[in-house]
Amino acid sequence: MMPSQGRRERSLAIALVLLAASLAIVAPGFFSRDNLIDLLLANTPVLIISLGATLVVVSGEIDISVGSVFAICSVVAALVSKAGVPLPAMTLLVVLSGAAFGALNGALVAWLRVPSIVVTLATMVGLRDGLRWATQGAWVQDLPASFQWLGTSQATYPVEIGALAALLVALMAWGARHLAAGRAVYATGSSASAARLVGLDVRQVKFWVFTLAGALTGASAIVNAARFNQVPSNSGIGLEMKVVAAVVVGGAVITGGRATFTGTVLGVALLSAIGPALTFLGVSAYWERAIQGAIIVAAVAADALRTRHRLPLDGALGRQADPT
Repeated sequence: MMPSQGRRERSLAIALVLLAASLAIVAPGFFSRDNLIDLLLANTPVLIISLGATLVVVSGEIDISVGSVFAICSVVAALVSKAGVPLPAMTLLVVLSGAAFGALNGALVAWLRVPSIVVTLATMVGLRDGLRWATQGAWVQDLPASFQWLGTSQATYPVEIGALAALLVALMAWGARHLAAGRAVYATGSSASAARLVGLDVRQVKFWVFTLAGALTGASAIVNAARFNQVPSNSGIGLEMKVVAAVVVGGAVITGGRATFTGTVLGVALLSAIGPALTFLGVSAYWERAIQGAIIVAAVAADALRTRHRLPLDGALGRQADPT
């Protein structure tokens, strides 16, 4: 792990501890069981998507279509479940649907070389408007009981989903560190030219990164939709900003090549706690976005300052972060 990345993670951890200590003194109700469960359930989907977004950013690209893909996958999950499709088959179908949309983005970026910000902006708008036309804005209602809580119960679901999310984080961190595919993503984002010289197919790397990110978006849609007995067709609005913000605040460099999954988890935790914390502290919720924006600007500014003072040799060598 690079020293700067370790400093970012320590700073986030300290910020979380200070926030928790302040809430424990001023608003101990924040730590009630019900509130903590609500926080976990509301932000686990954001975390899952952010893990995929971390890989996209590490590869030197960006994906702002995740909110629209999330909405479509949520509706697909609801409609397929209402049609009586068993839970395992429904899960596979929705994850594959998300992967297909990710693959579309990846193909346009990798082989047609369209900038990812343009590609994903177009798919964000196109998919959102397409869904609005297909559903006429109507919600999918009266979901079957077998879909609720993914066949478990409201009491055990938070524990199981939390455990699965933790396992997913651990697996992705391990894969990024130990698998050749994970190293290839970091090498591509650090220096695509250098990656080609050592024999990496940069186009394949970027294609599969977007595909995996889409699959994780589909999985997150299932995790979120299973909490309710109806699914809105406009879900996921603004989700892309939450995800990108969490990844950047977690220490990812937007130009690629550096990020850790630990940082992403801390970024999601910090940003997701701000809104509820303001409510418990009696501060207007309108300040949430302002505070989040200030945190994002501070994080990006800190990266810019570090990059400016880094030795030129570091950039020429495309030095990588340890992806833990």
